[in-house]
Amino acid sequence: MDIVERFISYTKINTTTDRDKGAAGIMPSSEGQRVLANKVADELRALGLQDVQVSERSILTATLPSNVDYPLPTVAFFGHLDTSAEQTTDTHAQILPYQGGDLCLNQEQQIFLRQSEFPELSEYIGDDIIATDGTSLLGADDKAAIASIVNMIQYLQQHPEIKHGAVKVGLVPDEEQGLRGAKVFDVKSFGADFAYTLDCCGIGELVYENWNAGDAEIIFTGQSAHPMSAKGKLKNSLLMAHKFIAMLPGGEAPEYTDGREGYYWVKQMQGNSAKTVLKMDVRDFTEQGYQHRMAFLAKLAENCASLWGTESVKCHLADRYANVFNSLQGESAYPIDIAEQAYRNRGIEPKVIPMRGGYDGAALSQNGLPCPNIFTGAHNFHSIYEYLPVISLRAASDVLVEVVKLTHDRFRDGTKA
Repeated sequence: MDIVERFISYTKINTTTDRDKGAAGIMPSSEGQRVLANKVADELRALGLQDVQVSERSILTATLPSNVDYPLPTVAFFGHLDTSAEQTTDTHAQILPYQGGDLCLNQEQQIFLRQSEFPELSEYIGDDIIATDGTSLLGADDKAAIASIVNMIQYLQQHPEIKHGAVKVGLVPDEEQGLRGAKVFDVKSFGADFAYTLDCCGIGELVYENWNAGDAEIIFTGQSAHPMSAKGKLKNSLLMAHKFIAMLPGGEAPEYTDGREGYYWVKQMQGNSAKTVLKMDVRDFTEQGYQHRMAFLAKLAENCASLWGTESVKCHLADRYANVFNSLQGESAYPIDIAEQAYRNRGIEPKVIPMRGGYDGAALSQNGLPCPNIFTGAHNFHSIYEYLPVISLRAASDVLVEVVKLTHDRFRDGTKA
């Protein structure tokens, strides 16, 4: 099956993540994810993979055995099964030739990909572009990854002259809800030495930095009173929360930062004059910066409690995931070296970018499986304007083949990973 046909077949399965079911601890949160996992499992079995399994949680694992008689490290490739809850309707994918200018997605509803809004379109003049009719997501996040991985396996099976060690495949559910599938993935029994996710980014982009991420919940407890007799009695927890927010560092919020600049994100506040709960996200690329931010919130809460009363402010801090780069330094940096060389071998100059978000590789790396992120080639994730140039989809799969080749060439003399 051609990679484009394969990708479009995946888009026909609605795998929208269900936030309510996810919050209730159900995994996968949507039945379509299970359907897709089983479909891919059947395809991998037909391609001759071994140990193909789909767990109760719809985590798919499979192994392409080594075709050499000497030891090599095992490389793995990961994608996620779910698509964002930003749009829940079925996908109607179409292949459109792009000749420049605006690209019409839906003539009836006059929906266009405007070159003025998406100037990178000019890089794909003369290419075919996969998009929807503008009424849904495309789902290239992350079905383009799955298609690239399966296509890579197909190519290796069709070309037994390519020598390689064991290659593993991992697909996980509910990435769009805080990396839920990756967090419960059994890295130890999987048996890979290093891995790559494919999630996001235009052709050539390479990610091996993301946030150190944490959650903060600050609970403000006041004292309610009737306003006619409130003087000296009423302690308004809502105003406490507002004063707390006002003492956060100016300009260190998502709307004021980019690149490697961290932030505090005031995400949710609920309550009344008696009790208010404030929820925040804390993000920083460096471990030192992250620890500083978490310590700052703890100290600010402590100081506020000393002003308003010991029981008036309680701060609960929790780590969510760590920066992948923490696991890819020094002698552990070889997965980055292999990826960069794989890009160049395919005529693609690596564009190293920090991801201002999380991806499954963050959880996998934190659990002991170092995991940079390779491009899928798609643009405008989580949007009805999501699109995937065919040339980029093919390039992603080609890079994976090159990674497998380079892993063999780098370690065939017995060098340890």
